Amino acid sequence: MGFEKEERERIIRLVKQQVVPAIGCTEPICVALCAARAAEVLGETPEKVSVALSANILKNAMGVGIPGTGMVGLPIAVALGVLAGKSAYELEVLKDITPADVEKGKQYIAERRIKIALKENISEKLYAEVNVKGAEGREATAIIAGKHTHFVFVACNGKVLVDERVPAEGEAQEEECVLDLRKVYDFAMEAPLEEIEFIREARTLNERASAQALKGCYGHELGKTLSRPLGRGIMGDNIFSHILSATSCACDARMAGAMIPVMSNSGSGNQGICATMPVVIFAEENHNTDEELIRALMLSHLTAIYIKQSLGVLSALCGCVVASTGSSCGITYLMGGKYEQVSYAVKNMIANLTGMICDGAKPSCALKLTSGVSTAVLSAMLAMQQKCVSSVEGIIDDDVDQSIHNLTSIGAEAMNETDRKVLEIMTHKSS
Repeated sequence: MGFEKEERERIIRLVKQQVVPAIGCTEPICVALCAARAAEVLGETPEKVSVALSANILKNAMGVGIPGTGMVGLPIAVALGVLAGKSAYELEVLKDITPADVEKGKQYIAERRIKIALKENISEKLYAEVNVKGAEGREATAIIAGKHTHFVFVACNGKVLVDERVPAEGEAQEEECVLDLRKVYDFAMEAPLEEIEFIREARTLNERASAQALKGCYGHELGKTLSRPLGRGIMGDNIFSHILSATSCACDARMAGAMIPVMSNSGSGNQGICATMPVVIFAEENHNTDEELIRALMLSHLTAIYIKQSLGVLSALCGCVVASTGSSCGITYLMGGKYEQVSYAVKNMIANLTGMICDGAKPSCALKLTSGVSTAVLSAMLAMQQKCVSSVEGIIDDDVDQSIHNLTSIGAEAMNETDRKVLEIMTHKSS
């Protein structure tokens, strides 16, 4: 295809914006970040904290462990955000917390200083608003919307410090990086290696998170189960089983609140894990070169970013569908596949996994990631045999990009009612 330096730089900026380290599930951490900023602007420990969240943030923050706390859910994330968070760290906002901070956080919750509610009548699926009140009527507000680290409003004592809720007329917007699968593939294959080798850090962080799970008891221990003698006896001791166990190990540790960063993709640590670990394990065991691994990781992560552009940051569709589609592309390339086979793998993935619902972030996400990456390997194998789901079947189109947009239109639009029903079920359980 041939890329001008300016276009390569634009794509690289996009990847560096979307592939970043994160400690803990990004939804409660996003709320902790918002709380930290509000408290910093206030300049004192708040006496009261009011939090208003979109339904999708609530859904994804209810059931996950908060790193370094041994606790689950939003109250401790909010408490630690205002007491010890540092907003400059963004998605690593809680990385400096201590056991003493956790004890202070528990006391803060016990004193009923925090109120958390659903923000009504907003169309934005990613929205967090934190209002903090200090002594003598002082107060501050911070709002994050659209992206997990994007502050659209910050104010203190009536003075507005940031307001990007409605862009001013004629205001320059961030230049959009328009992608399609061909451009994604060509970029991953053609970009000078020194410009894209930064993606190697995804391997470093996510392998470390995967290894962490074997040192403790995290979540449902799916990764451990797969790597034990019983798991090996049933699943085999092979590349496939190693991909499943390594991917689910990293998810087990992350969702249970291990104090370790993972490399995220498009605002999701699980998507980052899913786009990274299958590619890394396959490359290691298939004896691919270092360059091939770097290009496969870039292909995987950029494919996921491309699909998320039309799906949105949060949706009713499980993000592992997107990220495992990326990893299937990466694995197909590592198997020796070219663009045609990569497009076949994408179609095979969409034909299989469309409709997998997101019912919140939680330890059992490891099961969904394992379903996604097992399908990724299967789809790649079929693609390399020139096998591809055809346009007479379901939502698949002859054009692979149209197939992707068929997937994202279902996830972003048609599944909205599913999203509402999932949240209703989650918030009205009898137990």
